[in-house]
Formats: sequence, C-alpha cells, structure tokens
Amino acid sequence: MHTDPKPTAITLNHALSWREVHAVATGASLQLSPDTATRIHAARALVDSISAKGIRAYGVNTGVGALCDVMIDIAEQAHLSRNLIMSHAVGVGSPLSPIETRAIMAAQVNNFCHGYSGVRLALVEQLLTLLNAHCTPVVPSQGSVGYLSHMAHIALVVIGEGQVHATPSSGNASLGTSHIKPLVLAAKEGLSILNGTPCATGLAAMVLARAERLLAWADDVSAMSFEALRGQPAAFDEDILALRQSPAINQVGARLRALLSGSAILAASAGAHTQASLSLRAIPHVHGAAREVWTHTTVLVDQELKAVTDNPIVTGTMEAPEAHSEAHAIGAALGLAMDSLGVAVASVAAMSERRTDRLVNPLVSGLPAFLSAVPGVGSGFMIAQYTAASLVADNRRLAAPASLDGGITSALQEDHLCHATPAALKALKILDNAEHIVAIELLAATQAYDLLMGAPARAPATERLHQRVRQLAPTYTDDRPLAVDILRARDLISSQWPNA
Repeated sequence: MHTDPKPTAITLNHALSWREVHAVATGASLQLSPDTATRIHAARALVDSISAKGIRAYGVNTGVGALCDVMIDIAEQAHLSRNLIMSHAVGVGSPLSPIETRAIMAAQVNNFCHGYSGVRLALVEQLLTLLNAHCTPVVPSQGSVGYLSHMAHIALVVIGEGQVHATPSSGNASLGTSHIKPLVLAAKEGLSILNGTPCATGLAAMVLARAERLLAWADDVSAMSFEALRGQPAAFDEDILALRQSPAINQVGARLRALLSGSAILAASAGAHTQASLSLRAIPHVHGAAREVWTHTTVLVDQELKAVTDNPIVTGTMEAPEAHSEAHAIGAALGLAMDSLGVAVASVAAMSERRTDRLVNPLVSGLPAFLSAVPGVGSGFMIAQYTAASLVADNRRLAAPASLDGGITSALQEDHLCHATPAALKALKILDNAEHIVAIELLAATQAYDLLMGAPARAPATERLHQRVRQLAPTYTDDRPLAVDILRARDLISSQWPNA
C-alpha cells in the first residue's frame, strides 16, 4: 500500500525537498531553524552596507531590466521596492489553486533561507505567517514568461494589497481579519520577492506529486484492462524483462505480475495468442520510461531547491560587501524537465486511451459492442472513448516544448527566455487530462469485468479495484450521464492511491 507522507510541521534548516514543498502546499506548517534565521540576518546586513556605501547593485540602488543603469537615491530605494510590486502585478486569467500558490510560497521562503538574497527576516516571517494562517494570495495563472507576475501577486498580499482566497475583500482587510499586519518593504526586497525560480520550482513539486500518483494508477488500471482483454502474461516475464536493462521497466513488470497474480482469467487464456497488442504488452516499457523521466526530475527539482536563484546575490563582509548580477534566476533546467515530464505523462495517457479503444471495440475485445449491456439500444462507452481521444489530442498540442518558445522582453535586456513556469503549468494541464483519460479506462475495464459473464475469477488485486469502482457507481446501463461517473473516477485517482 502506498500512502502520502503527511508531516504536520516542517522546520527549514538547509533546504526543503520537493516532498516537503508538497507537504507545506497541502497543509503542513513551516518554521525556520535558528541557524537559518542567522543566515538571513547576515545577508541583510550586507545589503544595508551596500546601500550605505553607495556600491552599485542591481535592484538595490538601480532600476531593473533595461533600466539597470538608472541609479536610485537611498531615500527612494524602499519606494522602488513597492513600485516594482505594483508594476509587475500584471497577471491575468483564472487563479492558481491555493495549493499551487502555497507550493510557490514554500519554495520562495526556501530560496531566501540560503542566506544570499539579503531580505529582512521580517519579510520571511510575513510569508511564513501567511502560509501557517492559510491566508493564500489569489495569483492569476497567466501573464508570465518566467515568474515575475505570479510572484508580484503574492507580494501584493504581503504588503496589504491584492486578494486572498475565500474572501472577495482586499488583501489589507483580509490580513486584518487574520491579525496580520501589512509589511513595508525595504531596499532590494521588492526585487527579491519577485525573483528566482521558486514559482517554477513550487509548481514542479506539485507536478511531481500528481505524476507519481497517476503513474501508480496507470499501472493498476492497465492491469485490469490487460486481464479483461485476456492478454498474455508471458510478456511480463521477470527474466525476459530484465534483458531490457531498465530498473523502471522491471519495477513496472513486477507490479503487473503482483496485480495479476492468481488470475484465473489469464490462466484460462494462456497461449491463446502469439502476442498481445502493443498497448498491452508494452505497458512496462512505456510506463517504465515515464517513471525514469519522473525519477530524473525529482533529482533536478531537489537540486533546484538547494540552489541560490536570486539576482543579485550578496556576499562578502560588512567592510567589503559585494553584489553579483548573474543569471541564477533563469530556470532553464526546470523548463526542460517540465517539458520532458509532460511528454512522458502524455505518452502514458495516450496508451491508456488505446486500451480503452480496444475494450469498446467488439472486433478485438470479445465483449459486447462499446461495453453496452444491450448494444444498439444503449451506446455504452462509445462516446466516453471519444472524450479520451479528444484529451489525448489536447495533450499532444500541450506537449509542444515551452522551453523553446523564446521571446524578447525589456528592450533587448532579457533576450532569451526559458519559460519554466509556463512549462510547469502546461505539465499540470497535461496531468488534468491524463487523470480523466485513465479514469475513463478504469470505468471501461470495470464495465468489461461486469460483462464477462461466466468468466473465471479475477486476480484478487484487480477484484479489489473493481469493488472500489462499484462503490462509486453501479454498472453502466445508459441510465445516467456517464460524465458523473467519469468525474467520480477522476476524483478517486487524484485523491487516493490504488489498492490503498
């Protein structure tokens, strides 16, 4: 049985893992260790020294983007921080979910705690207060080529503007009801709260968590279809799969063997065909390949959480402080990884739709046409397969790489864009579609079992899955909108683990 780890409180010392970001996103509290607070204080002292000494530092005493050579007087540096939030809060479209925004905020706190950003501890504590009070900013999902507009809408609530979820009132009034006072930003803090890769990294943690659960369901649901279509279990032979030299392929193969163990259906049909279709016998290979991409992405996202991704970063001593303008805020690796994992998930979902098509097609299934108890009078799952095919096509369009979109902004100052945040948002949309596609296969395989009249017994594991689905909805007889059943099955896949 696979269950989600559910820590209720996390202390940030060095760096969060992607699983810890996900845990905070889904409700765990977050606090700082004393050492972390010390690092934040030390970095802030460097910024104060830079400001006092008049050392040129991007976004501290200069404008930003193409305005990087415009010097800002010390008296105006706090005003610059506020102005940056206002001018960068340009997001449009439907808002991110509160969970997604919390993931971004957790990653943002994590970035500050490396001790190179130079923000005050008060800013970090304000973000922690918002997180732990579940006072979540409303963040429009569109309008950023990288991260700026998303982060700006979080920053609005930090300073008492903007909106939070679950209330139509302004951020100021909402903070008041939570007894949270607005924060006045100091020098550099406006740029720091906008900057870095926390937006893409937080969203990537959500992609990883959802993809992990979906891949588990894909294995289990595919086993049901394999059994209902009376595949040839020899395709999953341990010794033969081992020749492929892929730990993930062998992992999926072992899972399928366990799920199908004790199946009288497969025992009765053994040897009936030379080989099954690729959507059946290649399950370990396609699902295994997706798992390998997922595993690589977990390493990369954890690496990103350990990295300093601010611009500029501050180092040195109080006597000789330094500000370094670099490109650490560019999330090229994240964009590539999210594109790759999105393609992997889309591939798994496309194979799921192919199995659904085989289940509903009487030419290959050996079952009543379209899984209808009375074909002709009832259309059964005919049009549900259309829905799956439509979502597969949508995923094909979404799988185009965001990381190659390019673009030029800020008067040629920012003339290469990696689109890491759009890549992560695109991967989340692919997951939305994939969850529905696998849900349709789950319902179709369950229906197929019901129509195998007088068939030998199912495997114990697949029988348990069959019973879970039937607790949600009875056998389909064209007596209700099938969309209701699809929604229930999708909710099952997105909220619980298979065989839990």
